[in-house]
Amino acid sequence: MRLPHLVLAVLMVPAMAAMVVAGGRTLKGSAGVVTVDQVDPGADTISQEGAETVLAEPATSAITAPQPAKAASHSRAIDPEIIVPPELPAEGLERVEPREPLSKLALAVPPRPKMPDDWNGTKLFQPVAQAAGLIEAKGYSVAVSGIDIVRQDETCSDDGKAWPCGIRARTAFRAFLRGRAVVCTVPPEGGRDLIAAECRIGKQDVGQWLVENGWARAAKGGPYVEAGDKARTARKGIFGSAPNLSGMPAMPAAPSPAPQAPSSILEEVDGVLKPADQPAPAQ
Repeated sequence: MRLPHLVLAVLMVPAMAAMVVAGGRTLKGSAGVVTVDQVDPGADTISQEGAETVLAEPATSAITAPQPAKAASHSRAIDPEIIVPPELPAEGLERVEPREPLSKLALAVPPRPKMPDDWNGTKLFQPVAQAAGLIEAKGYSVAVSGIDIVRQDETCSDDGKAWPCGIRARTAFRAFLRGRAVVCTVPPEGGRDLIAAECRIGKQDVGQWLVENGWARAAKGGPYVEAGDKARTARKGIFGSAPNLSGMPAMPAAPSPAPQAPSSILEEVDGVLKPADQPAPAQ
């Protein structure tokens, strides 16, 4: 059985070779051979037996180029026609006055501190007059209300002659106080800034006394205007003449300076140290 099979196989080899040759000739007659003379990377056509065949796209067109990474957007798109206000012409703008406050509470001052029901003022012990109408005591600095304080450095004129009426007014005010306790309408506890308040000593109104004696000027629209006019007419205090100091004793003469002791008890005379002359003892 093997011999026939071997003979058949040997006979089939030439037959298959003849079929391959015949098939190649058939293909050569029906289709032309494509020849590529030169490959141009930028060219989109190749020649085929004198004819041109158009390539749709290069072979590498299927590979997409890497795209740059986009930054993450943290905002959303806004329609500018809805969000952005319309542009107004400059000549169409008009400046108007501010409106009135809706309530008088907007113009109200801070509330005053609440006082006890039986409160009638704060007693200030051992007051010191820094000027006529200016009191300092117990850490408070109080300006008597209703008056214009006469400053310490103020001067007044009488017939063309200036005199220190500010110092004179302060001296008179200190003599009036005499270290007595003053009751002023200041909070029992509060700040230590300058406070304008009414003050009294016993039943005596301090502001009334200062104005009616001419040691302060009455504030315009205050309660002491009438008393101030009377003091000015009567030429009292700062409205009067300079005080007469002719009867005052003369100021004592300045004491002579004491003799200075020598810096050393020895002095050099002709190159020899000798005891220095000592000053005579004071009698």
